[in-house]
Amino acid sequence: MSSVDEIIKESLNEEGKLTCAQAYKISAKTKTPIGEVGQKTKDMGIRISECGLGQFGKLEKGEFSKEAYDRLKEFVNDENKVTCTNARSVASGIGLKVLRGTLEVKNIDVNFCELGCFKEKKRTRLYVKTKTWMENEKKELLFGKGKTEVLLEIQRVGSIAKAAQNLGMNYKKAWSHIKLLQKNLDDTLVITQKGGGTDSGTTLTPLASEYISKYKQLQREIEEFANKRFKELFLKPRNERDFKN
Repeated sequence: MSSVDEIIKESLNEEGKLTCAQAYKISAKTKTPIGEVGQKTKDMGIRISECGLGQFGKLEKGEFSKEAYDRLKEFVNDENKVTCTNARSVASGIGLKVLRGTLEVKNIDVNFCELGCFKEKKRTRLYVKTKTWMENEKKELLFGKGKTEVLLEIQRVGSIAKAAQNLGMNYKKAWSHIKLLQKNLDDTLVITQKGGGTDSGTTLTPLASEYISKYKQLQREIEEFANKRFKELFLKPRNERDFKN
């Protein structure tokens, strides 16, 4: 058994799998090409888990980043796909967490995994998607993903105009999102201070931050349940066949 094989066995998690992050650490430590690490892992009958680009596993995803998306656009093909190598290069200086979130928001798929975990297949890949929003008895939108993204970007940059620009929309549309939420919630979500001093700009009210936090928790828990049921209903039979083989 080679030293790489030994390090792989020593690096397995509690489920007996090798995480994507550990695989890259082994590659760097042993100066072994990442593709060879993936092949050795496969030859040893060990599975890779927690893809750093969010293609499988439960790694947390960051918020959408315009900078990350602008970098990605250079490499995304006509099928809205980007190779693993190019996607990871984009993450430099930005972080994989933010990149995972950006890939998800823009529905960009990753192909040609450097570890060889997933390849182009003729079989149709299955996905489960969820969309959650809150509305009142009049069917008026109270909170949803799109509105949350606008508020989060305003919180990040301190400006409605700058947030709109970063999200690729005009100021009028961004402000209409805010007005609609404030009207339906009957409360104030943003506060704008004019002037030009250190206190100028737009900030979120405590209520807005509370809504965002609770909405994100709700969406996360719904997605976790949906993914669990999706695997039980659609993927479990195939996994059982693989295990028997």
